[in-house]
Amino acid sequence: MRIGLYFGSFNPIHTGHLIIANYVAYNTDLDKVWFVVSPQNPLKTSSTLLNEHDRFHLVELAIKDEPRLRASNIEFSLPRPSFTVDTLAYMGEKFPTQEFAIIMGSDSFQNLPRWKNYMHIVQHYPIYVYRRPGHDITETYGARIEVLDAPMLDISATNIRQWIKEGKSVRYMVPDNVINYIQENNYFR
Repeated sequence: MRIGLYFGSFNPIHTGHLIIANYVAYNTDLDKVWFVVSPQNPLKTSSTLLNEHDRFHLVELAIKDEPRLRASNIEFSLPRPSFTVDTLAYMGEKFPTQEFAIIMGSDSFQNLPRWKNYMHIVQHYPIYVYRRPGHDITETYGARIEVLDAPMLDISATNIRQWIKEGKSVRYMVPDNVINYIQENNYFR
């Protein structure tokens, strides 16, 4: 089975994430897409980061009825911050019969040379890159990439958190069951 790994904080997961994952799951040669919830991204710091178990639960809620999508908390048991190369090595040991690929936006792909051991990643894993406005793919860094024109929504988790804090509606940007859980638990207030 070929599995695409979609890494992120998902703080919170929103419709933009879901559209990309669904598009990749049904429009590439990948069989499934796993949302890998990252406890701590080494290239980002955030004082507004919801607990990783809560973010994982929100991802599970968002995708519960979609058989090709899965939430993964594999990085929760790994050292922090989370480095993709270490996660990939661990997943290879834990799931030796699976083939893994990475899914990322062209904005993240531009940062690839900043990643720990990125050359190992590009030599051993295909990368599915979805285009993000303003972030052209001008360099491949030696990676085997498939460029995707997935439908894009200009939705930001940062804006969603701010609107929740201000008491504004985020309906249609976040699945209803996720919004309800966020409100019930007073997240991002």
